[in-house]
Parts: sequence; structure tokens; C-alpha cells
Amino acid sequence: MRTEVITVQTGSRPTVRDITAEAERFVAGQGDGLLHVFVPHATAGLAIIETGSGSDDDLLTALDDLLPADDRWRHRHGSPGHGRDHVLPAFVPPYATLPVVGGRLALGTWQSVCLVDPNGDNPSRQVRFSFLPG
Repeated sequence: MRTEVITVQTGSRPTVRDITAEAERFVAGQGDGLLHVFVPHATAGLAIIETGSGSDDDLLTALDDLLPADDRWRHRHGSPGHGRDHVLPAFVPPYATLPVVGGRLALGTWQSVCLVDPNGDNPSRQVRFSFLPG
């Protein structure tokens, strides 16, 4: 298995960051197999969605509706409402496994690999790519 960790700057606001290009670079020339993407953080996840047409903002809006950043959460350190960030991985998992065919991600036309980070308290995230050859 080949593995690598990259650092992604997500900033101080909730964000959906497209990391497809980084994933494509990692699997380039690797042949057939599986790419496993993992975010080793308690307050971030991965989504396979369309970006650039508003879906990324729609996802953040849906998460705000589902998990409001208010004082209802028992987990209370960090920014107000930060407890909801710790619930996020139950809805947006911190991992994804993707097929790789001929050294290229086998994504659909409008699919992108995205890091979802609602936690403005942590502006830098790590993402682990692991390639398992077929």
C-alpha cells in the first residue's frame, strides 16, 4: 500500500474544499486499485459532491439547518456551537474509498472529492491518501 499525508488550509470559516486534483495527482500512473481518503480529525469529513454550481454552499446550509451552531450541545469548548462540529462525522464521514482505473479516479462527470470543515477554530487539516493496488 502506498500512502501520503497532505495538509489542506481550510481557513477560519466553514468550508467545502475540493481536493480532487490532489487525489488525482496521488493516483496518477498507479494502474487499477482503490484510493482510500481519510481525514484524521474529529470535526471534519469527506463528501463526494458536485462543486462550483452552488452544491458546496448548499451542503453547508443543510448542515447548519441540521446541526445549528448554538448552545444546545453538551460539548462546549471552542467557539460557540462548536459541539455540533464534533457531531458532523456521523453525517459526513471522515473517509471515502474510490475506484482507480488506469491510474485515474473513476468519478462521475460532476463528482468531486471534497473536504468538509465546519470548524473555523482549526484552519489547517491533514488528509491521508492510501492506494491499494488491484
